[in-house]
Amino acid sequence: MKEKLLFISLALSSFYYAQDYSANKIPDALKKNANAVIRERNSDYNIKSVDEIEILTSSTITILNKSGDSFAPVVIPYDKRMKVDDIKVNLLDVNGKVVKKYTKKDFSDFSHTPSFGLYVDDRVLVLNPTSVSHPYTIQYSYKITSRNTVFIGDFSPLSAYNISAEVVRRRVKNTSGIKLNTKITNSEFGKVNVSSGIEGTEYTYLTIPAIDHENYAPTIEYLEPKVEFSLEKFSLEGKQGDLQNWDNFGKWYYENLLEPVTQVTPEIKKEVQSLGLTGSTEEKVRKIYHYMQDKTRYVFVAMGIGGWQPMNTEEVRIKGYGDCKALTNYMRTLLAAADIPSYYAIIKSGFSSETFDKDFPKMAGNHVVLMVPTDNGNIWLENTSQQIAFNHLSFSTTNRNVLAVKETGIELINTPVYDAEKSRESIKAHIKIKTDNSIEVNADFHYTGGQYDFHMPLLQMNTKDRHNSIINNINYMKINDLKIDNFTGSRSHPEISYQVSLKAQDYSKKIGEDIFFRIMPFYESSFPAAGEERKLPFETPFAYQDNYEIEFETPEGYVFSELPAPAKITSEFGEYSVQYQLLNNKKLKVKRILTIKKGIYRKEKFNSYYDFRRSVTNADNTKLLITKNNIHENQNL
Repeated sequence: MKEKLLFISLALSSFYYAQDYSANKIPDALKKNANAVIRERNSDYNIKSVDEIEILTSSTITILNKSGDSFAPVVIPYDKRMKVDDIKVNLLDVNGKVVKKYTKKDFSDFSHTPSFGLYVDDRVLVLNPTSVSHPYTIQYSYKITSRNTVFIGDFSPLSAYNISAEVVRRRVKNTSGIKLNTKITNSEFGKVNVSSGIEGTEYTYLTIPAIDHENYAPTIEYLEPKVEFSLEKFSLEGKQGDLQNWDNFGKWYYENLLEPVTQVTPEIKKEVQSLGLTGSTEEKVRKIYHYMQDKTRYVFVAMGIGGWQPMNTEEVRIKGYGDCKALTNYMRTLLAAADIPSYYAIIKSGFSSETFDKDFPKMAGNHVVLMVPTDNGNIWLENTSQQIAFNHLSFSTTNRNVLAVKETGIELINTPVYDAEKSRESIKAHIKIKTDNSIEVNADFHYTGGQYDFHMPLLQMNTKDRHNSIINNINYMKINDLKIDNFTGSRSHPEISYQVSLKAQDYSKKIGEDIFFRIMPFYESSFPAAGEERKLPFETPFAYQDNYEIEFETPEGYVFSELPAPAKITSEFGEYSVQYQLLNNKKLKVKRILTIKKGIYRKEKFNSYYDFRRSVTNADNTKLLITKNNIHENQNL
């Protein structure tokens, strides 16, 4: 008992003992670029056994301005497997004086339901103790006792851009007799201090300045330092497992999370048999996949073992809905009924690519897809969309690895990498230049790969909304008439196509009888100024290519004057080219190709990237001149 009291007193000393938390005590270096400052944050983990962990949390955070109010709410997620006690919250004024106190009864208790949520076991306690004047300080503490030990959260000093920290500390005491593995990732934005003693191990970050968000920066998770934890023996909902290696974890996952809810019932067999499957494995998978898309819809479901177990496959069949776990496992079961093996694949979905460490097994991931091995390569299925094309993953799930769960364990498998040519926007257009500075346009648009992803919402829109969306995409043109024809989007291939005819005003300018106009009507050539010295690395999140072929036709009596020289710009970030072909005195074809590579680059290279994009912008802003031909009017030169 004495040992336990010592542990608790260490954890909550900053909360119960008077300290000066007046805002004027914050060092200037921590105010720079910060909307809020973590004055002190402690999280103390006491791992008592394979199925018992106690977590004591105390935090003091000063909100500097209105933009920092988003850091003020006290949010405590919990579920039926957790017990939350000893909640205390204080609101402090600018001088660090307590002006109001709160307890658990002041919190609102909500179902922790994300968008599209339906069945959710998780709940959340929320208190928003904001002040009408800034700065102010929120101070809180609480204790959680849980019988689930598989989740020992990552420890990092920052959770977002534009927040700084004076002291962030985690103490870990492990009396369970089970090995706790750790992985430390330092970065230029912080390095953890580690010390060990009889009470356990302490991890501390000191004086961490705020990271100011910059255009094209990777996610904060990519930039921030962190410490990861993984207990080699764990419990989840009373089911004990092994995290010594990926194979042991995979076997546990398969036996405890997938198999109990996976049933190839007579009804499922009948469904698959009714499809009349013939042809290659790919053809069979495609037909089953489209069948699954047609009969299901995405609904978030966080029930089952720790929210990680899918709904029962028969329940999905009957109800016709599920989340990524449920729909992926249902698709896996449909394939199993056709004697086609496939693998439930856990992934870290997000803007910046995140991968699983082959040497550090832990429970992680935020999404699930399905991988189907075939003699012609792996087929990848995203099961949460009724519209997405067969064997296509979005850029937020490509170029990383997955945990493919098999009966024999977990295999780390890489998802596809789509090169620029597979993520293409192609435009072929014929444009008539008019003497009143307007243009008449007929154009074919075609999107594939990652560019298909961004235009996929068009597939679900009605005609009016689609019309408005396409206009918004080219709102830099003054359109007064637009018509869309032959809109197609295939679920067999990641492609979207449509034709546009439009009229737009004020595209060209007249000087006397001469007419000037830009070579790029469908591209708003702009790039933010470089500004101050770059502080962060920058990211181009996916590779893509824009391939434009535009034919301009002059008004009657006009001819093209001297043509610009072709241009080619090459860099490590991509390349650009533009060429001009005079078809006759009235028609000119412009071919323009921009290719951008995927990558995360050091901040020192941003000026080079900026120079590349500025050069592209300058080339896109090239003006063409057509002149009145009074001598050879209506004649071919």
